[in-house]
Amino acid sequence: MALVVVDVLSFTTTVEVAVGRGMRVHPFPWGEQAAAYARRVGAVAATGRRQVTREHPWSLSPAALSQAPVVRDLVLPSPNGSAISAAASATGLPVVAANLRNARAVGRWLIDQGYGSTTAPIGVVAAGERWADGSLRPSVEDQLGAASVLDALSGAPGGLSVEAAVALAALASIPDVPAAIRGCVSGRELIEGGFAEDVEIAVRLDASTVVPLLRQGVFTAA
Repeated sequence: MALVVVDVLSFTTTVEVAVGRGMRVHPFPWGEQAAAYARRVGAVAATGRRQVTREHPWSLSPAALSQAPVVRDLVLPSPNGSAISAAASATGLPVVAANLRNARAVGRWLIDQGYGSTTAPIGVVAAGERWADGSLRPSVEDQLGAASVLDALSGAPGGLSVEAAVALAALASIPDVPAAIRGCVSGRELIEGGFAEDVEIAVRLDASTVVPLLRQGVFTAA
């Protein structure tokens, strides 16, 4: 079995951007311990978007990270996608970071590796988001991102579950996915908060062939 984690705004998009630039990304749960962990493993700890400085330009923002100096190892915490990835790595299963930019490449890679049958199934996890009080909320961007991966897997020999088929139906009902992402709650939050470029990077459909694979607790190119 293989697991695919989708957190479009913005963990898995940021992972793909970083790995595409040659960085090794360590997923880590959100919180103050990330900096201590980074020091322990000899890495740089990314900050929240609003904590970026000239001296420390590495953050969860894919726009900022696309311009920041390349470091060998980056600890990238986030409340949802990173925490899920860190927990999933403990299973020993292959874990892939997917988004709208690399969904097709991820699907091709999984099928090429022999996944997608009844004996080697694929689980696709839409990470979801959080409200200001920390409670979980549904996430349109992650549902559409997960559905984009499923669309790339639609020819897999094992077929799709009912849940996957419902996600694909939702994707088929959206005529303009980038516009939907810009207009959803998460997209509006970022745009209104001054991070419109993060959204624009995230909605570049099939713009990347990078497949970040989590091995021994670190995302690198598959």
